[in-house]
Amino acid sequence: MFASAPVLLAQANQHSLSHYLRSHYGDRTFEHLYRWNLFDTALLIPYFVVMIILAFYGMHRYQLVYLYYKHRKNAAKAPPKHFEQLPRVTVQLPIFNEQFVIDRLIESCCNLDYPRELLEIQLLDDSTDETKDVARKIVEQYQAVGHPIVYIHRTDRHGFKAGALDNGLKTAKGEFVAIFDADFVPPRDWLMQVIHHFAEPDVGMVQTRWTHLNRDYSFLTQIEALLLDGHFVLEHGGRSRCGVFFNFNGTAGMWRACVIPEAGGWQHDTLTEDTDLSYRAQLKGWRFKYLQDIECPAEVPIEMTAFKTQQARWAKGLIQTSKKILPRVFKSDAPFHTKIEAWYHLTANISYPLMIVLSTLLMPAMVIRFYQGWFQMLLIDFPLFMASTFSISSFYLVSQKELFPKKWLKTFLYLPFLMSLGIGLTVTNTKAVLEALLGIQSAFKRTPKYRVLKRGEKSKAAKYRKRLGIVPWIELLIGCYFALTIWYAISNENYFTVPFLLLFVVGYWYTGLLSLLQGRFERWRSGANFEESSPKPYPVGV
Repeated sequence: MFASAPVLLAQANQHSLSHYLRSHYGDRTFEHLYRWNLFDTALLIPYFVVMIILAFYGMHRYQLVYLYYKHRKNAAKAPPKHFEQLPRVTVQLPIFNEQFVIDRLIESCCNLDYPRELLEIQLLDDSTDETKDVARKIVEQYQAVGHPIVYIHRTDRHGFKAGALDNGLKTAKGEFVAIFDADFVPPRDWLMQVIHHFAEPDVGMVQTRWTHLNRDYSFLTQIEALLLDGHFVLEHGGRSRCGVFFNFNGTAGMWRACVIPEAGGWQHDTLTEDTDLSYRAQLKGWRFKYLQDIECPAEVPIEMTAFKTQQARWAKGLIQTSKKILPRVFKSDAPFHTKIEAWYHLTANISYPLMIVLSTLLMPAMVIRFYQGWFQMLLIDFPLFMASTFSISSFYLVSQKELFPKKWLKTFLYLPFLMSLGIGLTVTNTKAVLEALLGIQSAFKRTPKYRVLKRGEKSKAAKYRKRLGIVPWIELLIGCYFALTIWYAISNENYFTVPFLLLFVVGYWYTGLLSLLQGRFERWRSGANFEESSPKPYPVGV
């Protein structure tokens, strides 16, 4: 028998949006029936503590955007003075097992537009593989045609990169020291664009902006480029324009040579020796300049495991630096707003373990809050969520608008995945942050560079790829947990939470699966036999 029209209409109304909203958010049948209990209180207290702390860090991102625009007149442009006679400059190139990019690095530095009699290039090689033979031969070739380059090799790698830089300073002849990592390709006019900013005698360091040679290599490299653009435009731009402390990024910058020993020299008790030295130098009264309009291209990691290694090193190093430096900052005569900004800068990575706590509490807390009343969620939970989460979106949107004013709108397409990737890094970076808080030391894990620039190019990633750890499997398990929470939300018709929960599923599964499978993707695409090229043919786990 066919159903009558009134029955069909009633069934249609039951599945309409208005019926859903009315039944879930307008029905007051069970209003005031919920009663607080000890279990809910014990769960919601840490939930709200974490949400409030994350909201403060989120609001700080909004503040950096505000400072960036408020002090736009303070942006460093052309140098106000020029040297009457150019000073001597030392260019330091710290490398470690960089055989795929070393020739490009040396070529670009030897082609720098600067008088040869005033230039010294130091190749600081800590390599333990065939890179040392390749590098020595390339240096000899350039020496033979008159380039002022020297090869310095260490066998103990004491102090890692900081130790190599410090060792190079013992014989450096320059009044100023420029530093480039192995994957950077400084433009020919880089030195001439930077050097005259030091004609102001109080300038101790000048940092230029990184750009990305392989931005369009893959979806991952595009997201990485967005993350770095946000850092260099809004973090460096906002801090430098309003006159608070900011840091040298370890490369693509230049130091006044006398500042380094005066500030205590390169020290290797943290994994971010660049940030450590930066704060010590600024506490001595030296002024830093950030030149957003001067670019220095480099590669971003092409593999998830390499990216995670890099992010974990930075996360751990900043927390180590905060433990070491913040007491000095707060005891100093620096303005109060400078001290607060230093706190936010150096402790920002504490958000990663807080995200793990939030991930654990999120679903049960949402269930409890839903039964307490949707209005409370709208009034309290939603603003906290917006402050802690959506500030990330505005942060990176603004950076792209500044750099690419004609095509920045496409950034909206990447935002959900950018947020997901940030969520997916929480396990790796939480481990790094906890190690820093507990004082657990670890070696400086370099980020592999493969000289892969364009989509479809084959990489030689197997050369430096190591065995997996347990972290990717943990990420996959957490992703499965959030997949179950999505199923629970849908089965209870709590549809508004599903898009937010999807960010967690995508983030954890993407980082976990890519860590496990990316090496196999390379093998399937190229047909290479990785067993022959490396004794450990699997991605590295952090």
